[in-house]
Amino acid sequence: MPNLLTTDTSFSSKQELLDLNDCPASVGGLPLETPSPVESQNGSVCNALLDSESPTPTAEDSICKVPSSPEKQYEAGGPHGIKFVPSETEQLCGWGALTPGFMQAFNTPKWMLFFLCVASFLQGMIVNGFINTVITSIERRFDLRSYQSGLIASSYDIAACICLTFVSYFGGTGHKPKWLGWGVLVMALGSLVFALPHFTTDSYRVSVPEHTGLCSDNQTPCKDASTSLSNYRYMFMLGQFLHGMGATPLYTLGVTYLDENVKSNYAPVYIGIFYTAAIVGPAAGYLLGGFFLNIYTEIHEPTELTPENPLWVGAWWIGFLAGAAASLLVAIPILGYPRQLPGSQRYVAMRVSEAHQLKDGSQETASDPQFGKTMKDMPRSVLMLLRNPTFIFLCFAGATEATLIAGMSTFGPKFLESQFSLSASEAATWFGYMVVPAGGGGTFLGGYIVKKLNLRCRGIIKFCMFCAVISLMAIFVFLFNCSNTPVAGVTTPYFNSSAGQWTPNLTVSCNLGCHCDQELYSPVCGANGIMYYSPCHAGCHTLNQTLSTSGKKVYSDCSCIVGSLSSWEMGVAELGKCSSSCPYMPVFLIFIFIVILFTFLCSIPALTATLRCVPDSQRSFGLGIQWIVVRTLGGIPGPIAFGSVIDISCLLWQDQCGEQGSCYLYQNSDMSRYTLIAGVIYKLLGTLFFLLAALLYKPPPESPQSNSENTDNGPGNKDEMDLPVKELPQEILHSC
Repeated sequence: MPNLLTTDTSFSSKQELLDLNDCPASVGGLPLETPSPVESQNGSVCNALLDSESPTPTAEDSICKVPSSPEKQYEAGGPHGIKFVPSETEQLCGWGALTPGFMQAFNTPKWMLFFLCVASFLQGMIVNGFINTVITSIERRFDLRSYQSGLIASSYDIAACICLTFVSYFGGTGHKPKWLGWGVLVMALGSLVFALPHFTTDSYRVSVPEHTGLCSDNQTPCKDASTSLSNYRYMFMLGQFLHGMGATPLYTLGVTYLDENVKSNYAPVYIGIFYTAAIVGPAAGYLLGGFFLNIYTEIHEPTELTPENPLWVGAWWIGFLAGAAASLLVAIPILGYPRQLPGSQRYVAMRVSEAHQLKDGSQETASDPQFGKTMKDMPRSVLMLLRNPTFIFLCFAGATEATLIAGMSTFGPKFLESQFSLSASEAATWFGYMVVPAGGGGTFLGGYIVKKLNLRCRGIIKFCMFCAVISLMAIFVFLFNCSNTPVAGVTTPYFNSSAGQWTPNLTVSCNLGCHCDQELYSPVCGANGIMYYSPCHAGCHTLNQTLSTSGKKVYSDCSCIVGSLSSWEMGVAELGKCSSSCPYMPVFLIFIFIVILFTFLCSIPALTATLRCVPDSQRSFGLGIQWIVVRTLGGIPGPIAFGSVIDISCLLWQDQCGEQGSCYLYQNSDMSRYTLIAGVIYKLLGTLFFLLAALLYKPPPESPQSNSENTDNGPGNKDEMDLPVKELPQEILHSC
């Protein structure tokens, strides 16, 4: 692959690439040095700059400061009289002095994209797939409360917020593949630490009661939930903290490394593929996690438990061991990549800056090759980003979108479960059917559209605003809601009452002698179409195996199930919720698919706009700051905000030995209304932030904002392009 620079040359912007040596030109007709044959053939670049009637110099001609080292060779020929010739010191793929020849076939942007996609896939599978799948099993196995498992989940975001500033600032000017490779290794270490409690605790053994949930005088008393096993939560938090540390370079340095090493109009497609892999990862995590949970956690010991039993604990730890091994394998080739891929220098030289122009012109400071390489420059870097209104409003827009995504991904299955009386697994399956194609497809399609339409920065922001408006209109599907299934003692009385007024109460005369434990929530559907809190609350005395035709448990002799029923239906209930007759499910799934699709459709364009509205040298640091804003204002508080809104509509709370636990039953109309209000507010804010970002964007005078031009501005998508004279940095003109 052709190369302009030696192996030890580092650059982060076009200015740094051009600022190499003195210009081999003439000033005022006095030659500074003898022109080479190449210069004689093509004319002096600086003469062209001084001669207003001369044709516009090309990108390659614009590189006035031609290195004089014999290692940097040029030959006559090519479309502009000069062609790149590989040098002996061209950057190679390998580990230190070990640079085997076969490895150089992988020293391309496509292969680097492949390995980064595998890394992002593993990160999504482990953190967003396995963790969410096994968290309830970990709670049961290690006697954890919900708030303790919440701390475990939050440790990932806390670590990311702590590390983002440091990693994005110093990694942005450092050797990005090494930062990425070591990050993946830290992520592998986090998975090993997370799985470690399984091997340091005693075997999990439980006894199986024969008549659990039936009307009986022998109910399980409350037990002390605080045991020594709960202390393992600190090890889980450490594992998640390492996950967050390791994943930090992936979505900051990984994105900018791809952006720097491909043509700028191809960058959105590469980044889109990269993020698509990160979205597909959680889907694989859910599938594999569910498969592993069907295996008993003590794989070498027999058990009488079945996966349907509330006391069952699956092999939650297998996925983390597999993820750690895979992360270790993918880190090795990433560590072998050079600081820049061969040939990437020409893309940096041809890139047209679209950075937002500050009033005092201080963005020129970022073009200094030495700027940002020391800690003392960090305050100025932060100040420059904070004074960039386009960047700030894109960060705020990303935070609102992240809030909606985090809230819907966390509580979307719960909404389906409540509205349409689905089981938790059915709701998760349906939601997965929407998220994977809509999220993954939208992410890839967004990057492709930016390339296909050759959108520049302002056009990209307008496209994001269009997507936000479409998803805003689709979110009004939450105006539809399904009526609640009647639940005895909660939404409807146990028996028809002529008094008209009744007080919600789970304990009535028909189950008074059962001494039912309210901790055991196991809903059953009576033959009368009414749902009961548990077989005990329905007054069921017998588990009848002979009446089961659907594979579900059937209870008989239920004293609370009465009404206009046939003789064989009287006193009969089936385990599980009553089915819903609500007709809105297809409409709801279609519109939620649209909301998710257009929300993810603008994710890569918004990221591309962020990269383009800041100077080249601040791209990594800008992404780091944006991720901090998105996590602190969106990712972390998003589920909390949506959860608080949804909890307002709760009708029935879990009773954990006198303490309030999670919500078992929601008022569907309130749940739908509050979700609509929250969604509309966040979507309106996102649309407003995109609008302000577009209005306040001030492009450089040499960067025409036209949808018909791409960033490379090249005829026929060739590597070469013609830059107007005014696009050359002032330092070049002065030196010439």
